[in-house]
Amino acid sequence: MNLTEYVKRVSWEDFGLSFKHKAVWNKRLKSSGGRFFPKDGHLDFNPHLYEAYGLDVFRKIVRHELCHYHLYFAQKGYRHQDRDFKELLAAVGGLRYAPKMAKTQACYTYICSSCHLEFQRQRRVNLQKFVCGSCYGKLIEKNQS
Repeated sequence: MNLTEYVKRVSWEDFGLSFKHKAVWNKRLKSSGGRFFPKDGHLDFNPHLYEAYGLDVFRKIVRHELCHYHLYFAQKGYRHQDRDFKELLAAVGGLRYAPKMAKTQACYTYICSSCHLEFQRQRRVNLQKFVCGSCYGKLIEKNQS
């Protein structure tokens, strides 16, 4: 999907206004569906939400960001707490909040050789450098099966 062309189409169909900037995917977004940048007018979107929830929910996220975009360039209240934003968002049927993404599970499990306390981490721990926080014992990586 050409994201900029899709956003232009949604802007014209749902707002009756043209979108004149770029829309890009941003894989680093974790909790938000998208972002509007007033400085240069471009929009960022979370590709993970598109993959998880499909085009119907993603279109509502695009509407939300386009509310920020069009209100900013119309010199009206474009922030979440502004009345103009809330009214336009309700009128076009955009999402107020992005849907929740599934939490990532810890990938690495470590066990203290002394007190047998278990640690779960998403990133690898340098076993030469770090020790148990409770008893200062040596950590051992548990086999992932």
